[in-house]
Amino acid sequence: MPFDVRRFDIYRKVPKDLTQPTYTGAFISILCCVFILFLFLSELTGFIATEIVNELYVDDPDKDSGGKIDVSLNISLPNLHCDLVGLDIQDEMGRHEVGHIDNSMKIPLNQGEGCRFEGEFTVNKVPGNFHVSTHGATAQPQSPDMTHTIHKLAFGEKLQVQKVQGAFNALGGANRLSSNPLASHDYILKIVPTVYEDLSGRRRFSYQYTVANKEYVAYSHTGRIIPAIWFRYDLSPITVKYTERRQPFYRFITTICAIVGGTFTVAGIIDSCIFTASEAWKKIQIGKMS
Repeated sequence: MPFDVRRFDIYRKVPKDLTQPTYTGAFISILCCVFILFLFLSELTGFIATEIVNELYVDDPDKDSGGKIDVSLNISLPNLHCDLVGLDIQDEMGRHEVGHIDNSMKIPLNQGEGCRFEGEFTVNKVPGNFHVSTHGATAQPQSPDMTHTIHKLAFGEKLQVQKVQGAFNALGGANRLSSNPLASHDYILKIVPTVYEDLSGRRRFSYQYTVANKEYVAYSHTGRIIPAIWFRYDLSPITVKYTERRQPFYRFITTICAIVGGTFTVAGIIDSCIFTASEAWKKIQIGKMS
């Protein structure tokens, strides 16, 4: 007797003349196909889109930076002449730089009465401060007006990712034009290292920060101290990491198979129950008539 491989067929076919189409079955089949199409498109959209996963850990993510952090500062002082405006940098490693001028630019405002300072510089990864003041001026003014507007203060690389809402420029737009002209301003910054890794594995290093501020007029035994705009910073040991991820293809296929198989199975059960109940009802009606 020849071997017949068809005996392994678990999907046995029923002849068409033994099947019975119904309006209920057709309606359920149409709804089933629409439902499957909807779920398929939803899963396809989720598969194509990228997901941003964040995590926290304790480490220095950018060890190749040489212990430096890039800083970008853009600030306007509408009532202080550009000849008087300067940037000073200090930290706990002994750095003390007065009148930093590298990669900086001063733009006159209000017909020369004010100044817009734009600068890019680096600071060490240790607690310290940088401040805008008149300390580097040749002649100190009697009453320097430190009212100001901060357009930008950012650390590290610029991240432009729509799904990442972070405090990368927390002081952007800060307006102190109505404050006391003779007051000093202290901005206390807590800098949080941030890493963004895209699908290709490329990493970008930036920094978010939280800020608290106070305004005061300082005095010493010799009189009033010349005001300044202080940015005192410290680094958090916690690093925030954002990672782009996409659903694996095998998981997408598994989900689609589950959707199709599950929907057809449930629809078949519903159709079978309705058909059985309908046939039983017909038999009851026929019994009453006889």
